[in-house]
Amino acid sequence: MKIAICDDNEAELNRIRELLEIYACDKGQKFFIKCFTSSVELASTAEFEKYDIYFLDIIMPVMDGINLAREIRAFDRFSPVIFLTSSPEFAVESYTVKAFNYLLKPIIKEALYDTLDDIIDTFHKERNDTYIIKNNSGIHKIYLSDIMYAEALNRKVILYLSDNEQVISTDVFSSLCDTLMTHKEFALPHRSFIVNMNYIKTIDAVRIELTNSKTIPVAQRRVSDIKKQYLDFQMEE
Repeated sequence: MKIAICDDNEAELNRIRELLEIYACDKGQKFFIKCFTSSVELASTAEFEKYDIYFLDIIMPVMDGINLAREIRAFDRFSPVIFLTSSPEFAVESYTVKAFNYLLKPIIKEALYDTLDDIIDTFHKERNDTYIIKNNSGIHKIYLSDIMYAEALNRKVILYLSDNEQVISTDVFSSLCDTLMTHKEFALPHRSFIVNMNYIKTIDAVRIELTNSKTIPVAQRRVSDIKKQYLDFQMEE
């Protein structure tokens, strides 16, 4: 895992790095740690280097930790941000930046390690709950639960998400299907469509209606199998 630490207090910076190195050794983890004393420097390089975890001091000159986190969220919506603060009254929820947690300074080893345990546990779970999309704008991590359906169209793969966003993937449709079909919620009603059954409203002889009123076709030879698969899925739920 790649970890960025940003704090203009070098003593705190070095302490966090040392604690992370001890944790990695004790837990058998591989950490690549990069330290920054300037929020501007991290802001200018993070988009190209991409970190899995960010530790950001709140109070820093030029750009504080909150605004730095907003800069990071512009290109990285998922990697956990842990704010470092000297104020016990500080509440992450009062800011419009999605954070994983916050830690009080001076950093206590046990608090840091508990936070890391939670992050790594979540990281391993998300490896099975997310799909990595490659396209011309970069690499994106999408939660499987957000995928309503995907369509192969004009040599492209379009994923339709629950927030009405559409993501174009450069992956081959068959490769996408092979990945998604390992998860019980996905079904293949047509050679050009794969659907998340959590979003199915009705199935008839020619089409599936989704909860957002969109419809996708069902191949005639697959109608019976899709209905049975959907019924089995509902019974399991």
